[in-house]
Amino acid sequence: MSEVEEVDVLIIGGGINGCGTFRDLALQGVSVRLLERGDICQGASAASSRLMHGGLKYLETGEFRLVKESLTERNMLLATAPHYVQPLECVVPVRSTWGGIAGSVARFLGMKARLDDRGFLITALGLKLYDIYGRALQSMPGSRMLRQGALRRMLPDMAAAIRGAGIYYEGHITHAERLGLELVLDSEAANPKAWAETHVTVTGAEDGVVTWRRAGGQVARVRPKMVINAGGAWIDAVNGALGLQTQLMGGSRGSHLVVENPALSRALAGRMIYFGTPDGRVNLLYPFAGKVLVGATDIAQVEPDKARCTDDEEAYLCAAVAEVFPDIPIRPDQVVHRFCGVRPLPRAGNEVGAVTRDHSVARLALPGTAVPVDCLIGGKWTTFRAFSELAADRALKDLGLARRVSTAGLAIGGGRGFPRDAAGRRALALRLAKAGGLSAERADVLLSRYGTRAEAYCTALRGRGEAMLASLPDFAREEIRHIAATEKVGGIEDILHRRTLIGMTGRDRPEVRAEIAALLEAPPQRESA
Repeated sequence: MSEVEEVDVLIIGGGINGCGTFRDLALQGVSVRLLERGDICQGASAASSRLMHGGLKYLETGEFRLVKESLTERNMLLATAPHYVQPLECVVPVRSTWGGIAGSVARFLGMKARLDDRGFLITALGLKLYDIYGRALQSMPGSRMLRQGALRRMLPDMAAAIRGAGIYYEGHITHAERLGLELVLDSEAANPKAWAETHVTVTGAEDGVVTWRRAGGQVARVRPKMVINAGGAWIDAVNGALGLQTQLMGGSRGSHLVVENPALSRALAGRMIYFGTPDGRVNLLYPFAGKVLVGATDIAQVEPDKARCTDDEEAYLCAAVAEVFPDIPIRPDQVVHRFCGVRPLPRAGNEVGAVTRDHSVARLALPGTAVPVDCLIGGKWTTFRAFSELAADRALKDLGLARRVSTAGLAIGGGRGFPRDAAGRRALALRLAKAGGLSAERADVLLSRYGTRAEAYCTALRGRGEAMLASLPDFAREEIRHIAATEKVGGIEDILHRRTLIGMTGRDRPEVRAEIAALLEAPPQRESA
């Protein structure tokens, strides 16, 4: 029987809310363990629309607190994670002047109403409110409205029926999974009593002791003073493993496509289109990693492990794009990747699209004990820091500890010291190039991928340069080995789909797998679909 480790807090779930809470508690000097059955940010945290946004549509349901918090956190992330979170100009097409007013008023009053047209006036009002709620830490331009002529000059390929548009700004994240990883690595570097384990299975709890099994079969046990269940859509399953029967969650499947369509990329001209469809849904498309990301569906999903992006969802998303760009069809062979995640929504009787995206905490206790189990319900990528702060404050209160430091404004991972202007970036790229024996262009690519964490890699090269992969000439053998050695990699899938964007950009090919597997001395098999 393994020894029982004593810790202050055990976090189960390595999605973004679990990672954020782990960092917050680690910085307070708390002894904290994080357990994740897969990889860091492998579930819904890897399958979002990759926007850091306030949630324009939440204004329609009167969730002003959520919008204000989201916009404040969005603006903060532009400063604390500038290597991954960047401004994105957004376009909201409108097809009428008065459309949507009655429906918006009904939804604001809590009445059920279908909103299949958001006209010029209601869009202008919504964007003005958005500007007001986003004033804290604001670093992007305010919104404006365009009539049809000006819009046609900006985006000539849009459907002729579109009569104008609202223009505003959001943040988008280039590599969400890596930001979650950096929260974990920062935590472990800051606190020797903080440790995260991935690819483990929680097997039970008895007399306040939680047991889990590692990938190699070893069993470990921990006695926490409290447990935080950050399992997302799997919260009820985690509770079940702990001996608690709950029905807290009512997830929603959101599917996305990654499309290689040069004409569509050119038509977007670097902007996101955020648009309503005749069925009342809101969808989006924007440039992503040299491709176009299209999303998202919103379908009730009872069992998160069975969530898949279906052929019907792919057809729906392609048809939605045709509503905006009718002369630029998406062919099936242009869909290079499709993915989905299950939003961790609270169980509710409403239609799934109307369920709040706000966060909350449900308190339980380990069976037969007074050990608290806090379940982190809901939330969205943009608000992870605020939600983590709330969860950490509850834990600190239970532990009788005072907060030492705030995470507000605290730089994350490769965002520390990241240049804020083009001249500073060029200077840093030249320094990294010299340290690693690289071209300045290659050093700049590494900055895009890893932020200032690229400096440690380039220094380790000692001016010897790199040997690029035969199957992926934009990745180096040394780069892959460095990732495997320093970033909690549990296998080839972690590298292809979380540490890099190889899989998401449609380059997960047999020859790529074979070459990377040889570097890892691991078999090139795929994750189960």
